Amino acid sequence: MSAAGLETAGLTVRYGGLVAVDQVSLTAPMGGITALIGPNGAGKTTCFNACTGLRRPAAGTVSLFGADVTVRAPHVRAQRGLGRTFQRIELFDSLTVRENVALGREALLAGSQPLNHLLRRRGDRQAVARAVDDALERSDLGSLSGRRVGALSTGQRRLVELARVIAGGFRFLLLDEPSSGLDSEETERFGSILCGLVADRGTGILLVEHDIGLVMRISAYLYVLDFGQLIFEGTAAEVAASPIVRAAYLGSEADALIGAG
Repeated sequence: MSAAGLETAGLTVRYGGLVAVDQVSLTAPMGGITALIGPNGAGKTTCFNACTGLRRPAAGTVSLFGADVTVRAPHVRAQRGLGRTFQRIELFDSLTVRENVALGREALLAGSQPLNHLLRRRGDRQAVARAVDDALERSDLGSLSGRRVGALSTGQRRLVELARVIAGGFRFLLLDEPSSGLDSEETERFGSILCGLVADRGTGILLVEHDIGLVMRISAYLYVLDFGQLIFEGTAAEVAASPIVRAAYLGSEADALIGAG
């Protein structure tokens, strides 16, 4: 886990007079899962928005694969290999699973030139089909590929969202509460898919997640955010044992996590 993935240095985001993210510096390398955790309202999604270009930081830098992308547009970061999911599931309910997943690669091919989508070559169509097939297989969605997304359960829809970003072929993923709404079995399956993606492709992942059990199982390193500031960083064991993190976020849950480890 030495290759440069996503890094922020002194990242600061303001909404008027409110400082939502305050001097946040973190490193999420390729080939591993890094977690960003903390209470609701801590600034995690705002940090993601700055990393993807949806929000311009007031100060600090964002680097992707060793290159400064702080002032780059979202589509440029996507074309360079940065993909993202959102807290709120963003799918097209009237389309099938396969059609939704295909959009992950098609949008990347179109990029900032929509005409590219209309004039797509046969080779591009084949590349999309291969990417979709692989994403559906990885996400165990092959049997649902022809189903309309609006008829699926929350857990299945979360997998479709993940499959779509996998189909995009992104080298680094920002996943914002991807297991929200999943039961324990679905969450276990979801974690296995993420670990497989890292092992097979060397993908880098920065994960925002409130299921602390999942976070502790699959994350190599964690950053803890509270009121917009990083209050702790370390391995899962170090985070679970930290009095600072216990007081701000984990509480008595930390004892169960330490016992499970």
